[in-house]
Amino acid sequence: MTVLALAAGAVVGLALGGLGGGGGVLAVPALIYLLGFSPAAATTAGLIIVAVTSLVSLAARAGDGEVRWRAGLLFAGAGIGPAALGGYAAGRVPGSVLTAAFAVIAALAAWRMLRPPVLDSHPGEDPPVRPARVLGAGAGLGAVTGVLGVGGGFLAVPALVSVVGLRMKAAVGTSLLVIAVTSTAALTTRAGTADGLDWAVVAPFTGAAILGAWDGKRLAARLSGDRLRRVFAYVLLAVAAFMLLDVLL
Repeated sequence: MTVLALAAGAVVGLALGGLGGGGGVLAVPALIYLLGFSPAAATTAGLIIVAVTSLVSLAARAGDGEVRWRAGLLFAGAGIGPAALGGYAAGRVPGSVLTAAFAVIAALAAWRMLRPPVLDSHPGEDPPVRPARVLGAGAGLGAVTGVLGVGGGFLAVPALVSVVGLRMKAAVGTSLLVIAVTSTAALTTRAGTADGLDWAVVAPFTGAAILGAWDGKRLAARLSGDRLRRVFAYVLLAVAAFMLLDVLL
């Protein structure tokens, strides 16, 4: 069990460190199908893993000047309320519905990764922040995070580029700030559910994810970003198909 947790955690960390997102949509299925967690427990554990790993990765990105704090805090702040409400509602949703919804989100993430990357709208500098657009996008992402236990980085990165107007490298770094804040907000309404988690699994999973995130950052600097996105996209498509079949059959 510990070996599986370490292996899954490393993959989750690679996604977060290399792409600025995708960790939650990999962590939750791994916790359910490889490690025997219920859907509700998996979404709670996924939030813990993603929040902690994002905070550690954020420190590294911030040191390199890749985090736009004003835009990120505004985006994340808009998602705090919806994330908390979503976390409260998730405990009242049947496990099969959560699994099906998660499969749809995983498929959406894969489709987003397989699309041509969003081009930097301001290749030389970051544009002025437009609060109304940032608040709307942040609120929607927070709701997804709260209900399904994902950080939402696979949605945050393209939103930070196309809606907020950040350059790609800054969007990846800033998405980690957004993930950390919204995941923590969602966890505040799930405090009671954390008591029943198997920490002998969650702890090594999180530790491996943190180490994987450092490797993911280095890997992203060496390999084509498009190649990394495609690898993770095909993994997510397989995960989404498996989860849908599990619900339907």
